[in-house]
Amino acid sequence: MFCHLHVHTEYSLLDGMCRIPQLVARAKELGMDSLALTDHGVMYGAIQFYRAAKEAGIKPIIGCEVYVAQDNRFAHNSGTKDTDHLILLAKNYTGYQNLIQLVSKAHLESFYYKPRLDKELLNQYSKGLIALSACLGGEIPRLILNNRLDEAKQAAQGYRQIFGDDFYLEVMRHPIPELERVNEGLFAISRETGIPLVATNDVHYVKKEDAVTHDILLCIGTNTTVLDDKRIRMAGDFYYFKTPEEIATEFHDIPQAIENTGKIADKCNLELEFERLHLPTIELPEGKTAYEYLADLCYQGLPQYYPQPTEEIKERLAYELDVIQKTKFADYFLVVWDIISLRKTRFCTGYEAVPQRVSYYTAWVLLK
Repeated sequence: MFCHLHVHTEYSLLDGMCRIPQLVARAKELGMDSLALTDHGVMYGAIQFYRAAKEAGIKPIIGCEVYVAQDNRFAHNSGTKDTDHLILLAKNYTGYQNLIQLVSKAHLESFYYKPRLDKELLNQYSKGLIALSACLGGEIPRLILNNRLDEAKQAAQGYRQIFGDDFYLEVMRHPIPELERVNEGLFAISRETGIPLVATNDVHYVKKEDAVTHDILLCIGTNTTVLDDKRIRMAGDFYYFKTPEEIATEFHDIPQAIENTGKIADKCNLELEFERLHLPTIELPEGKTAYEYLADLCYQGLPQYYPQPTEEIKERLAYELDVIQKTKFADYFLVVWDIISLRKTRFCTGYEAVPQRVSYYTAWVLLK
């Protein structure tokens, strides 16, 4: 079964136009059992997409089309603003966490026109991720178009060193002359290196007839009008969510590229938990739960504020603790208590001033 692995939703701001409910509904209508999300540089739609796909009985594959700096990601000048695209897909929870790290650092550490990564970061956070060489905006396609075939091959081998057997050369069959040249180069690299091919379609809207509306969206994004002949536009009306039958026809000569979409989908088995809170914790006394420790601290501290507590005060404390227990927020209160206790204990000027019961991580946060 073919799986779409290159899909842009409305969260690819002013570029993608797929609304997640309609996108998932279309995949279900076509009988697809898996689907990827790969918005440009962001993961804003990840949870909405994950929930919608799960509810529809479709395996959600969380990904992102990231921007890779052609030079050092910290270089900020007019000559370094160009970036290359790269598709990343999370295989599991580790990959999901690494994808979050990459996207966050791209925004917070090295944003320049776009949220950017570099290969140093990719090396650091590659575990649990699958990478595809992306569209015409990818590094390998760019080098092929510039007739730098040896460098394109080296780049492909470099990505393989980072991602191992989880790196694929992405083949598209849009009727674009440049893309035909790129595909020829990708076929040659695949034959020489053994790096597998994978079929994608670069989806930007759900139905073919949505192309006209998408054209207007691009005009808004580039501050132009449909009457401007020199404006940026898509090459045609073929960036829609194609059926498996259409894909099979377009890639009839390389069926292994279609099969590899299914193999990639089989590798991706991300499970997210929404039934429990993901809160930081502190070290607890042996044999104590977070709630029990919190309750002990509260009852020990009660005489400090109420030397002779009335029954009403005791009942109020019991009620408050009961609410905290039911909402499972004991860890949150203990972390806040830990920070405030440290602040009250002493004004820290270095790690050596930190009480032993306080984690070094907490101390680091306070000392920054």
